[in-house]
Amino acid sequence: MKKIGIIFALVLVAFLVMGTASAGLFDFLGGNDASSDASANDDKTFIVGFDAEFPPYGFKNDSGNYTGFDLDLAKEVCKRNNWTFKAQPVDWDAKDAELESGSIDCIWNGFTMDGRENDYLWSDPYFDNKQIFVVKSDSGIKTISDLEGKTVETQKDSSALAALQGDNKTIADTFATLTDVADYNTAFMDLESGACNAVAMDIGVAEYDIKNKKNPDDFSILDEHITTEKYGIGFKKGNDDLKNQVQETLNDMFEDGTVLKIAQKYGISEDALIQQ
Repeated sequence: MKKIGIIFALVLVAFLVMGTASAGLFDFLGGNDASSDASANDDKTFIVGFDAEFPPYGFKNDSGNYTGFDLDLAKEVCKRNNWTFKAQPVDWDAKDAELESGSIDCIWNGFTMDGRENDYLWSDPYFDNKQIFVVKSDSGIKTISDLEGKTVETQKDSSALAALQGDNKTIADTFATLTDVADYNTAFMDLESGACNAVAMDIGVAEYDIKNKKNPDDFSILDEHITTEKYGIGFKKGNDDLKNQVQETLNDMFEDGTVLKIAQKYGISEDALIQQ
């Protein structure tokens, strides 16, 4: 019986060691980053929910780190308030549940206020997200009217597509075709190859994409825009103290030029910023 007991104890210890090693390996590989971020929320931790595939506002860079215009703004807010910053990528369809549960403190990621005014506790708008057209600089296209009879592309489910199929359909009716493609990378490749004449898109995304092209001077943004929408930070209703503190800090960052400096890092023009 004693031998059986000893063997059982050794087996139990082996399982415990394996379990601990596995957990350590899982942590090392980053397998539990999301859960640790979501469970670390307290009065000194600011957890920002964002779409990790929406440059320049929030995305993963070549080094595998989360970065972006909005995330950099949030980091600076945390620095000035002595908070710990946590970037929490979320499934965009589940963002409301994440906010309601308290696993994130806000949604800050090129988040459109228009049409959602009563759904969240909002910061003041800080970004004027115009829907614009990008063309080749040597195309001879200078105005929206020059797009008559031309082929235009945009990204599926985008604000630009919604505008051209909705209130601004009269513009799209002048095109030869309006095609939605999987992503803006595809649209830009088609523009470069001549498969389309223009790309309709968000101005912030356009400026970032053009800035990172090998030959940025090959592309131009038309002065006329399709429509415009405002970006804000969405908080859970009732979380006024946090919203007010973030807003006060963001106002200071506008005043001292920090917001503009961060915007320029991502190729975002000053005209797109809304200072209160």
